[in-house]
Amino acid sequence: MEINWGLIWPIIALQAVLAVTALVSLTKAETEQIRGPKWMWVLIILLGNILGSVAYFIGGRRAS
Repeated sequence: MEINWGLIWPIIALQAVLAVTALVSLTKAETEQIRGPKWMWVLIILLGNILGSVAYFIGGRRAS
């Protein structure tokens, strides 16, 4: 069975962009602006793939 990389590369690129954006946002945020410890969100973002980054943007940051 051959893998169709034309379908897989956009998903990998989306995951990478979301993870980098979430990690940059996390490092710039102050502790009071985040729900929970930063180390926990790093693990969620890195191990949760696309859903981990989306979870950070939806529920990890407090409203400014």
